Amino acid sequence: MKEFKGRVITPGEVTAEAVVTTEGFNTLASLQMALQFGDKEVKCGDQSNKQLYGKPLLGKALCLPQTIGSTTGGLVLYCACSMGKSPACMLFSSHIDSLAAAGAVLADVWVEGTSMPVIDCLGDEFLDYVKDGMNITVKEDGTVVVE
Repeated sequence: MKEFKGRVITPGEVTAEAVVTTEGFNTLASLQMALQFGDKEVKCGDQSNKQLYGKPLLGKALCLPQTIGSTTGGLVLYCACSMGKSPACMLFSSHIDSLAAAGAVLADVWVEGTSMPVIDCLGDEFLDYVKDGMNITVKEDGTVVVE
């Protein structure tokens, strides 16, 4: 077990299974199939991300360095939250980008009953340590426990 401390972007507490990428996460490419075509498992549709492609993201602790891609990224995150098709949380090793932050904050403020904690600045050691399938607990103060 190891603890990491990051910066809280959107608060919340959750425990979920990790899915990990060391590559940039293209929000639109990854979530488009779920949002437009009804993929109930919310499998990652980004063929360019070999670490995540085809893996279910719904209810998982998404561990990533950063998001990349389209300027629609924030809206895609907001829509995923409002449709109940989001990861349980997003855990960034680096600083979150403004588009992903906007989508997470808008969902936190506008979508009743939705909680997708987002923590950034967890550090490179976080991504080196965490592996797919590990148990992740996120606490309100930005502490992330990896078991």
